Amino acid sequence: MNRKKLLSFLLTVVLGSMSVLPVAAATTQDKIQDARNAKSRTESSLDETQSRIQSLETKKGESEAYLEELNIQLTDLKNSLEELQKQSSDKQAELEKVQAKLEEAKIQEEKQYEDMRLRIQYMYEQSNSGYLEVLFDSGSFSEFLNRAGNISQITQYDRDMLEEYQETKKTIAEHEETVKEEKAQIEQLRQESEDKQAQVEELVQATYNQIGEYTADLQDAESEEAVLLDRISQQEDEINSLLKQAKDEEAAARKAAAEAAARKAAEEEAARAAREAEAQEASAQEESSEEEDAQESEPETETKSEPEVEETVAEEPEEEYEPEESEPVEEEPEEETDDSSSGTYLGNFRLTAYCSCSKCCGQWSGGATASGTTPTPGRTVAMGGIPFGTKLLINGQVYTVEDRGTAYGHVDIYMGSHSAALNFGMQYADVYIVG
Repeated sequence: MNRKKLLSFLLTVVLGSMSVLPVAAATTQDKIQDARNAKSRTESSLDETQSRIQSLETKKGESEAYLEELNIQLTDLKNSLEELQKQSSDKQAELEKVQAKLEEAKIQEEKQYEDMRLRIQYMYEQSNSGYLEVLFDSGSFSEFLNRAGNISQITQYDRDMLEEYQETKKTIAEHEETVKEEKAQIEQLRQESEDKQAQVEELVQATYNQIGEYTADLQDAESEEAVLLDRISQQEDEINSLLKQAKDEEAAARKAAAEAAARKAAEEEAARAAREAEAQEASAQEESSEEEDAQESEPETETKSEPEVEETVAEEPEEEYEPEESEPVEEEPEEETDDSSSGTYLGNFRLTAYCSCSKCCGQWSGGATASGTTPTPGRTVAMGGIPFGTKLLINGQVYTVEDRGTAYGHVDIYMGSHSAALNFGMQYADVYIVG
């Protein structure tokens, strides 16, 4: 009866341990799912932040291009303003010269007018007798004609000079007006240029301030991006840790199942042995009863030897039982233990392949691995959750973890070409840590 209680207790323990393992695994899977959901939310926030960074960079680039254009316009306006200032100075100098000539023409006109006025005054004051005396004092008729002609020429000269000086004054006055108009136009252009320059300078300052705001926003967004990337990295580490825990629990469950199966087989063997022992004991007791009955009918001298016979018969079942009971103690070798001959068993992992082309590695194509080594076919694999340099035994081949890009439980094997990676496809294999 004691053996039956012990057997019942062992079965209860085995069933209890088997029922606990799935619960732990399910809890780990829930944690993995929660961690993946959290990472997905963080990646969504990262996408939004990176989109905002891209938008800010575009706006900043456009503002910088606009600022460069404004600076070119401002330089042109400054050069134009300098040219207009020079033209205005030249026109002012020209106007001053014209005004000087006009003043000189006015003086000459006034002088000529005064001379002519004095001669006319003299002629009127001397009356006609003066001219007649001059004419009649002539010694001959030809001299008379000459003197009359001279008087006429003098009068005509005075008129011509007066008209010439008046024309000159008119021309100079017109020139002065023209120069003033040109100078006024230049001044207007200069004022417009100054106003335009002021507007452009305001735009330059506003654009410069806008670029400063974009730069500050970019710095904040980039800081946020760095925080999110760091958070994603931590979440990936957490997921890899949980995946490793799940794989470890899976391996432990398989080991526990194997041990439970071995214990169950041992218990069944022990129960069978116990039943056989009980049957043998019952048979021996039955035989002993029959002998006792027979001895009671025999003489007293023969019954004295019965205890020795009974003692011999009672010892025989114990000698047969002990080896049968000791057999279940020997455990059968397990194929997948934590420390097998092949190394530390990690689990049955998914296998894929990649190469260094842009299709497989994107922006990191053709470069070094995440650990800084040169990827090599037959050696390099990528997997998260374990340190770089860890040796993995997969299908009889030893690889080294030198790259990242996959979660724990998914091994990406480096190939020498994209076609080889495609041909490898997706496989599953038991993975061990060796060395």
